[in-house]
Amino acid sequence: MAIISTNQQIQPATVQAAQILWNYMKLDKPLAACDCIIAMGSHDLRVAEHAAQLMLEGWAPLLVCSGGLGRLTRTLWHEAEARKFARIARQMGVPFNHILIEDQSSNTGQNIQFTRDLLESKGCKIRSALLVHKPYMERRSLATALQVWPEIEYRVSSPPGTFLDYPNKDITQEELIHVIVGDFQRILVYPRLGFQVTQDVPQEVMNAYEELVRQGYTRFIVNTKAAGEK
Repeated sequence: MAIISTNQQIQPATVQAAQILWNYMKLDKPLAACDCIIAMGSHDLRVAEHAAQLMLEGWAPLLVCSGGLGRLTRTLWHEAEARKFARIARQMGVPFNHILIEDQSSNTGQNIQFTRDLLESKGCKIRSALLVHKPYMERRSLATALQVWPEIEYRVSSPPGTFLDYPNKDITQEELIHVIVGDFQRILVYPRLGFQVTQDVPQEVMNAYEELVRQGYTRFIVNTKAAGEK
């Protein structure tokens, strides 16, 4: 089921501004071996596939699939994101006994906190983790992890692809821009709410964000006065 069904033609200037936000949010850092991979749940099953592939390539010996139902999937699915992710990983060949499922979280902060609690309850001593999320969530997932669980080291990865080829049957380019704008706004406001560490934001990136807000791409902007959802 697609998140929205519109197929509005996006103007080149809008695409350019969205591309600037995409480039900022996607960190493109090199991989390194870690103690576990944390596949952070979402509507995008490509994240599950990428996490499983990294597991099969030997980047970590343990895969944690984290996610209940979040702001996008709660209207689309009845099954927890983590359970969908774990099923994909098993189908791709990841051994059942190398997968843990955390299926109660509903936001990025809970992904990290509940995963930490799960690993501790299993007696897993973790010194490093590879966070796997959507491309435009790399920066925000890392900023959240450094705030919630700062004692360990992190790497971040996401499925390969560009802003232009990311849209598929589940998310249109128009909806993608709305989502990216909302996630970028959280980069700005969540540090002062204690949800993330502060990020430097170049003026070019702020200008692109403000232009997209001016154009009305505000569907997922958070109300900072009532922000309780990470």
